Amino acid sequence: MSTGRRRHEVIVLGAGFTGLSAATELVAQGIDAVVLEARDRVGGRVESVLNELGERIDTGGQFLCEDMPELMQLTAMHGKTLVETPAAGDFIVQPSLPKATRQRVYQETLAIRERTDALEPGDPAIADLDVAGWLDRQNDGADAKSAFQSLIEGMWCQAMDRIPMWHLVDNDRRITNEVSELQYFLGETLHSLADDMARDLGSRLLLGMPVTDISHGSNGVMVTAGRQLFEGERAIVAVPPVMASRIAYAPALPEQLSRTIGTWESGAVIKVKLRYTRAFWRDQGLSGTVMWRDPHGMFVCDTSDMQHPALVVFVAGPLARRWSALGPEAILRELTARLTAALGSEAGTSIAATFRDWTDDPWSGGGYSDLVLDIEARDAEALLREGAGPLQFASSELSPSFPGYVEGAIVAGRIAARNAAAALR
Repeated sequence: MSTGRRRHEVIVLGAGFTGLSAATELVAQGIDAVVLEARDRVGGRVESVLNELGERIDTGGQFLCEDMPELMQLTAMHGKTLVETPAAGDFIVQPSLPKATRQRVYQETLAIRERTDALEPGDPAIADLDVAGWLDRQNDGADAKSAFQSLIEGMWCQAMDRIPMWHLVDNDRRITNEVSELQYFLGETLHSLADDMARDLGSRLLLGMPVTDISHGSNGVMVTAGRQLFEGERAIVAVPPVMASRIAYAPALPEQLSRTIGTWESGAVIKVKLRYTRAFWRDQGLSGTVMWRDPHGMFVCDTSDMQHPALVVFVAGPLARRWSALGPEAILRELTARLTAALGSEAGTSIAATFRDWTDDPWSGGGYSDLVLDIEARDAEALLREGAGPLQFASSELSPSFPGYVEGAIVAGRIAARNAAAALR
């Protein structure tokens, strides 16, 4: 290990949108901050790659909407191009249902969702229930319940019988968009926004610096990253809770805090973008949206721009975990077969396929976010937000608005920076 030590007022761990936002806020306040990122890129669960056609593709987080004010403002500030997600046309459900039945099931599923929205996290009636247990008590038809399960497992990337009902309700109350969260994507990729933020930080950002150990006490913190030591007055651990739990702390974190970090688990999701020569689904009056009730957790939508017809496929939750073991080629064959059954033979004629399996990702744990899976751990978020001495924890999961989204990551990072600045003063 290098014997040299670098000293900064605040050390930020992680260069996802939480860490980038925290560092940007700290620098704006004149505070000396450094960002340590394990990967050779920034963005965390937001990333992009070039497909076979040389087009840059978002392989992680991608969508945003006008009800996400911080992300929308950041997008405008950096001159990004909003592309409206195509939505005109009819949607398809699989297995297929007659149109009248499909509309009825859709309305019944929305009614179940409205019922969950009306609940309070502290309602004693749901205190010991997971989402599956709560759904089992509802007097809805089998098709609507199956569609609701697919919705939950597709959005939360976890098995419905593992998610505490109070956790679902608590998170949903903080996701306040009234328009679709799929309203827009960026022509330049969402990942390009993270790159812009990183560029603004300049030499304050260090890539290829996986943090292994943090010593902390009344004199501040010492962080071991790569082969270097970094000293600071405070540290912001701006990574998902699962990743925070993999760092060695000396002394050990307080017992309650240490225990609560272990109650989180990352979701499982696979994302595949398929490029076509034309948007053939529109010839049939279709939007490109396909929702599966069986298997649960599979969803397709149109992400074409003016020049590039494309569909993006999400496979999430238990289905993603099962399919992850198959490998990319087998998964693409499975997806193609299901898309062909839903949209016709042209679904099998893609000219490029961009595959990303986020399940058990080494530097983010998984996607889209981490969840508390211990039904007794109601104080998990509060304990993490409280931190320990000079250690602060920040991630989208802990945000007061839009937890699990890029909007939430930005908010969480800025809050952590302001708290750190206040502590320094």
